[in-house]
Amino acid sequence: MRGFQPVSSLRSPSLVFWLNLALKAALIGLLIFGAFSGLQQFEGKGYLWRLITYPIAALVVPVVWTALRRKPTYPYPVDLLLTLPFLIDTAGNALDLYDTIEWWDDANHFVNWMLISGAAGALAWRNRIPLWETMAFVIGFGATAAILWEVGEYFAFIRHSEELATAYSDTLGDMALGLAGSAVASLAAALLPSRPP
Repeated sequence: MRGFQPVSSLRSPSLVFWLNLALKAALIGLLIFGAFSGLQQFEGKGYLWRLITYPIAALVVPVVWTALRRKPTYPYPVDLLLTLPFLIDTAGNALDLYDTIEWWDDANHFVNWMLISGAAGALAWRNRIPLWETMAFVIGFGATAAILWEVGEYFAFIRHSEELATAYSDTLGDMALGLAGSAVASLAAALLPSRPP
């Protein structure tokens, strides 16, 4: 009888590879659906920019890993955590959750930045960066990403939309939620056991 399989066995390509591929396929499928559906919830939200940047975000890890080829194993946790926020955002638009659930946007900024920052934490853990440096890297990466996201939103659609009147307070709230999500990811990275050499 075979013994209990350790958690590390979940990283085998037979399972995580297909999960990773399924998330990327779902993201691309939802982006295509949004582009051709003609539904109202996709209008006025910078969807063209999402069509351009979201696939890039989903492919950045495999492209960089293929180009560098410095590590023997593929960084599945980094790739999954970096893909999930863009899938969640696209699914939220497809289901019209941003316009029908008042707190959905706030929850997304918190959770998605926790995931994006978690990707940075997984990368730091993989490279055995010391604890305090990892925490600073994770929260700094997440905070920077939150600021850049809000700048992108402003230029993509807010400056020409009805949301401009309330954009200042909304942007500050979104950046605060992104920072809070990054802080949670930073603490989670601190709780991970040190990676063995």
